[in-house]
Amino acid sequence: MKKNFIFMGFILLATLLSPLSAQETSPAADTYEYNLVLTDIMGIRAPYISNNYAVFTAPVTSNSIGIAFDFEEFRTIHYFQLRKNYGYEGDVTSSYYFYIAEIPKKRSRLCYRLIIDGLWTIDPQNPNQIYNEVENYSLSYIDLPPEEIEITEKLANGLTHFVCHSESGKKIRLGGTFTNWDSWIYEMKETEPGKYVLDIPLHPGTYYYSYYNGITAFLDETNPSRGYSTDGRIVSCITIK
Repeated sequence: MKKNFIFMGFILLATLLSPLSAQETSPAADTYEYNLVLTDIMGIRAPYISNNYAVFTAPVTSNSIGIAFDFEEFRTIHYFQLRKNYGYEGDVTSSYYFYIAEIPKKRSRLCYRLIIDGLWTIDPQNPNQIYNEVENYSLSYIDLPPEEIEITEKLANGLTHFVCHSESGKKIRLGGTFTNWDSWIYEMKETEPGKYVLDIPLHPGTYYYSYYNGITAFLDETNPSRGYSTDGRIVSCITIK
């Protein structure tokens, strides 16, 4: 009984963690979200989007399959993994290649080429293709869903969430009528390259504010509402209800 339990555990583990192509190790994927995407792969199909990942599959009709992307200028080849599904008796019921790619930010389309047994080609599982007239070859592509742009707004927890999109590595500050226009009280935090955020409590009312980089004041581009400061400058405006 103990041997059967160990054997079935091995089958389950092998189903989720398949052997790799000998030409490259697996991408780092020790994340809960990645594992959810992995377990949801049901077989060979056209590439699709799942959470923040693009999923590619291919039949086991070749020794190796690689994929190269336009955002990497096709300089890196990422190799597919082989996945085997096992039956109760331990026999292989199905197998296929797969690759899971994290979707790059700020792109509306993901273009790529496959490398099947060393030959560059389009993806046979994907009907979406475009022709590159300059390089004289065809590309497969996936249209990506639009990103949700983080904006300045009141949060459900009662705090007001300020967002600034600027150059990375800056010291962005926030000042307004709620600080008597003192811009040195609040410094925003850069949570990812070029995105600065700050959450502060504000009572209901209308407030005027600006972002600051050094002594330069600029508007909040995520908030289209505008107003005038007492010295006649155009500033951003937010109403908290």
